[in-house]
Amino acid sequence: MTRPLALIASPLILVALSACEPVPGGDGPSGPTSTAPEAVAAIAAPYQDLTKVRLRSEDGCYWYTHTGPVETTELPLRTSEGNPICTRPQS
Repeated sequence: MTRPLALIASPLILVALSACEPVPGGDGPSGPTSTAPEAVAAIAAPYQDLTKVRLRSEDGCYWYTHTGPVETTELPLRTSEGNPICTRPQS
């Protein structure tokens, strides 16, 4: 009875482990990132990672990749006062 169970479980374990592998050449869910321009870095709040910043064309604002203990997510880049850093006015 254990042999048929092993035949079924082995492929399932391999499929589950393959989901843990990063996608080669992937730049993340939102595209490539780069360092923040000097003018942006000068007004950005100090607690943000300025090595992983990108300008979103959808809203014209800078976003940075925050790597937390559980997940990695994109957050809007903000000034010390909490305002988003954008290249055009918010509508």
